[in-house]
Amino acid sequence: LMVWLRRCTHYLFIIVVAVNGTLLTINAGDYIFYTDWARTSFVVFSISQTLMLTVGAVYYLTFTGVPGTATYYALIITVYTWVAKGAWYSLGYPYDFIVTPVWLPSAMLLDLAYWATKRNKHSLILFGGVLVGMSLPLFNMVNLLTVADPLETAFKYPRPTLPPYMTPIEPQVGKFYNSPVALGAGAGAVLAVTMAALGCKLTTWTYRWMAA
Repeated sequence: LMVWLRRCTHYLFIIVVAVNGTLLTINAGDYIFYTDWARTSFVVFSISQTLMLTVGAVYYLTFTGVPGTATYYALIITVYTWVAKGAWYSLGYPYDFIVTPVWLPSAMLLDLAYWATKRNKHSLILFGGVLVGMSLPLFNMVNLLTVADPLETAFKYPRPTLPPYMTPIEPQVGKFYNSPVALGAGAGAVLAVTMAALGCKLTTWTYRWMAA
């Protein structure tokens, strides 16, 4: 009975991580795409999504030991986010108020790194982390290119409680933000390796807890 309960607790944890990934998307993704700072804030959005995907997918992947579960995890948070997107749309917000990140291709690369190295977790951490970090901003730039004009949308759908620092202003692009994909990919590739290592460590701790 205790083993069964611990396994249920583990899968509940997976769901909690997936839900948090969805909430992170909503929090990082609403006004980021509706202000003139959209392309600069895209870096923050990319890194946050990269880290959340990496830690959850690696944890799930190494716990099951089955290549393909990272993609399954990405599918879970994709479905959750589309449901949230539909909920906001039904409340009268624009269709692209929440931009669903393209997690699936990056998760597939994570599975590929795990499968190609014969389930070597150190290769998964290094190769998988770098692949996710470098690919996710590239895939998500497609999202940024397809949403409505950020400045126009910000004025069309104002929030009465919008804090002053988020009030739309004229674009001021810094030299480090001329290529948000490159900056997001560079930072994401470094940080995702750390998150992949954390995901593996979570699996180790879970197994120890289940065996206790």
